[in-house]
Amino acid sequence: MTGLSWTRVIAVMVKEFKQLTRDRITYAMMLLIPVIQLALFGYAINTEPRHLPTAVLALEDSRYARSIVAGLKNSLYFDFVAQARSPAELDAMIRRGDVQFAVTIPGDFSRRVARGDAAQILVEADATDPSATGGAVAALAALPDGVLAQDLKGALAARGQDLPPFEVVVHRRYNPEAVTSYNIVPGLLGVILSLTLVMMTALSVTRETERGTMETLLATPLEPLEVMIGKLAPYVLVGLIQTVLILILSKVLFQVPMAGGWPGLVLGVTLFIVGSLALGFLISTVARSQLQAMQMSFFYILPSILLSGFMFPFRGMPGWAQAIGEVIPVTHFLRVVRGSLLKGQGLEDQWRELAALLAFVLVVTALAVARYRRTLD
Repeated sequence: MTGLSWTRVIAVMVKEFKQLTRDRITYAMMLLIPVIQLALFGYAINTEPRHLPTAVLALEDSRYARSIVAGLKNSLYFDFVAQARSPAELDAMIRRGDVQFAVTIPGDFSRRVARGDAAQILVEADATDPSATGGAVAALAALPDGVLAQDLKGALAARGQDLPPFEVVVHRRYNPEAVTSYNIVPGLLGVILSLTLVMMTALSVTRETERGTMETLLATPLEPLEVMIGKLAPYVLVGLIQTVLILILSKVLFQVPMAGGWPGLVLGVTLFIVGSLALGFLISTVARSQLQAMQMSFFYILPSILLSGFMFPFRGMPGWAQAIGEVIPVTHFLRVVRGSLLKGQGLEDQWRELAALLAFVLVVTALAVARYRRTLD
């Protein structure tokens, strides 16, 4: 046995550096993933969102009503983006998820304030994600004490020293007890399907390439789309079984409410499963090894978990992060799942999210088929 030779050690080091330059995908992942993690956790994650979209239904046009709207704006938690003309329109906005809060100022509000007759305003919160509304709901407690201070003069001001001039009635819709599992557990469906289906398909097809069996398929008269359908069809069944199992366990173990909306849920699950499998197939046409396939799958899954609204409130992220999140299919799938299970949304409420999932399926499938014949190049 010879002694340690630094010449041989350096030769091995040089060889490894050359290997890194040849394996560009792995090298890029090693550099990009830490940078992306730092940027996402440092800039995009916000556990106390502000400037939440809010709609108002003011059944009277008075200075008191205007003062309340101004006071809500000044709290920085509420951004008024719509003015409803009827209770039904206000209800539709919050059910569809267009707004996070809905404020109703009754038609006799000013008269009740002037008489000291238990005036109230109603604030409805979309509480499907308790962490997204907790800070704003807490801020409402301080609203009655000072928002009308400039409007109440003389005897009205003196009477208001004993009791607040009005009361804010908060209605947490869809999750009144603020149970976190009602939001997290349905969201897990999208994360689990992404983790298993995308990675499973990418590794399966890449494994065939490494073993040489893909060459046999390429030598056959099979069309790319035929091969893709044949290889992915069994995994569609796997995804459906996973979905049914997760929904059953969600109900049995965590008592997640099943409000309905089954047509949208079934369609959304089907589109998401097919799109995830097609994405895995596309990754396999780019990756040269199973290691690269796993790295590329993780490169997709990481932002899907952080920017989709699964772990952190979607509306708490800055605009650029929300723009990226809107491109991620998991974002739209989570809205379909939570909307169906917690809100009972129908197809008319979910068509935008379903259209986004359909576009995801079509684009990814087209790219996968286009690249399939070059898999072994």
